[in-house]
Amino acid sequence: MAVSGFTLGTCILLLHISYVANYPNGKVTQSCHGMIPEHGHSPQSVPVHDISVSQMTFRSGDQIEVTLSGHPFKGFLLEARNAEDLNGPPVGSFTLIDSEVSQLLTCEDIQGSAVSHRSASKKTEVKVYWNAPSSAPNHTQFLVTVVEKYKIYWVKIPGPIISQPNAFPFTTPKATIVPLPTLPPASHLTKPFSASDCGNKKFCIRSPLNCDPEKEASCVFLSFTRDDQSVMVEMSGPSKGYLSFALSHDQWMGDDDAYLCIHEDQTVYIQPSHLTGRSHPVMDSRDTLEDMAWRLVDGVMQCSFRRNITLPGVKNRFDLNTSYYIFLADGAANDGRIYKHSQQPLITYEKYDVTDSPKNIGGSHSVLLLKVHGALMFVAWMTTVSIGVLVARFFKPVWSKAFFLGEAAWFQVHRMLMFTTTALTCIAFVLPFIYRGGWSRRAGYHPYLGCIVMTLAVLQPLLAVFRPPLHDPRRQMFNWTHWSMGTAARIIAVAAMFLGMDLPGLNLPDSRKTYAMIGFVAWHVGTEIVLEVHAYRLSRKVEILDDDRIQILQSFTAAETEGHAFKKAVLAIYVCGNVTFLIVFLSAINHL
Repeated sequence: MAVSGFTLGTCILLLHISYVANYPNGKVTQSCHGMIPEHGHSPQSVPVHDISVSQMTFRSGDQIEVTLSGHPFKGFLLEARNAEDLNGPPVGSFTLIDSEVSQLLTCEDIQGSAVSHRSASKKTEVKVYWNAPSSAPNHTQFLVTVVEKYKIYWVKIPGPIISQPNAFPFTTPKATIVPLPTLPPASHLTKPFSASDCGNKKFCIRSPLNCDPEKEASCVFLSFTRDDQSVMVEMSGPSKGYLSFALSHDQWMGDDDAYLCIHEDQTVYIQPSHLTGRSHPVMDSRDTLEDMAWRLVDGVMQCSFRRNITLPGVKNRFDLNTSYYIFLADGAANDGRIYKHSQQPLITYEKYDVTDSPKNIGGSHSVLLLKVHGALMFVAWMTTVSIGVLVARFFKPVWSKAFFLGEAAWFQVHRMLMFTTTALTCIAFVLPFIYRGGWSRRAGYHPYLGCIVMTLAVLQPLLAVFRPPLHDPRRQMFNWTHWSMGTAARIIAVAAMFLGMDLPGLNLPDSRKTYAMIGFVAWHVGTEIVLEVHAYRLSRKVEILDDDRIQILQSFTAAETEGHAFKKAVLAIYVCGNVTFLIVFLSAINHL
């Protein structure tokens, strides 16, 4: 599984879940056989939609017009079946009349054997043609599943039975429909969950760590209590939509066992599901859950259930006596649909066996590699590069004496800081690729800008190696190129940081991070303006003797000393402020 990724982790639960109406584009081939939407709600019992046909008898090769009509609906799945075996494969194929409203599906490897909606727009009538095959049964019946909205749908509404001319009359008065599953009852909890047994009898995950759901409404709480061959699960947290947790073999979303508590109409529905890749969660049967209960108080949702540790023969349910990464997420829900979690899921730092000895653990909303990536980039482009630029721009006359290897001190400091920037950038650059296992398509423009910054950060020191001598005619071109590339890298890096701070993988807290970043930019620009104004005022008193040295005409020693002292004071204040901004961002990253 994954984070920011990410993850059910990252994602534990992505939106618009679906089968029949859950897929607004109508790609519902996985529901062809049972024709049952996996919505976690009971289907309606009294149909309000009708199927009509243009003729009641047919021969091989005939084309019969089939019309679905009724109250406005969003989704549907229409098939023809052998009237004497409604659980068998589809019969014949369909031809569309309006391809903007409906589309053909391939069910049971029979091309065009079913018809579904093309979009979630409301419709009151759909017309198609049914093509009678050469091997058609004597009696064929049309069945349709109709979805009005997520929690209101009808399954296998029986339509007319059409027959071949010489067939015996069809005697069964009603179609035999497969019994539909009923939802297990859920009771009401009478009091909040207790954290007093965490680490003693309960395996607990809490955020913030050691919070108490009895006393703190903001406490996100998940506990597992083993009872012989079963486990009691309790989940609590502030949410007006849904709470969920998932068990995963890794930190990537996909092949995960997930459980949701969905708030709807002052009721909480407890729903097991599974995830296949970075896609919508698929709702599963509740038959594996027992003792379901829930409570809603002051915006806090609580739900609990019991399930066996092992469930032999049950697909998509993991054995609980194995170690997994555990994810906790919450998000919005409307009309029974769940939407993408509101923030990056909380993920345990390592795998745990919840049936093993009780523990009291926490987790993080951001994985370590992404934290390190963000921290290194902040250090490089908020601190080392900024100070290095100021030193090169304003401190040549201040630190002009030869230092190590006969180079001026300002140059040595500038070079050290810039090489540090390049090194930190290179290390930080590879970390997201290691974490993601490749390119991330969900990070917007941030990775593209990052690649540009990385390229410029590497080219700058390579360009400096070929720096012409001081009085070489090409020196001016080098200076402008070096300045232009460096300035572009800094601007793009700041833009990349602004975008990166909003990515769910890093999950920095609230909007204040943007204001803090704006404050840093203003701090740096303001410092450069102060030093530029100072340099301009100083230049009014001097005469340029050569490219390397400024001699002041009026009281040279006193003026020079005053100017150098001012610059050093400004640099000291700038570094202090710069480090303060850096600490703010690193602290935010560290507490995720």
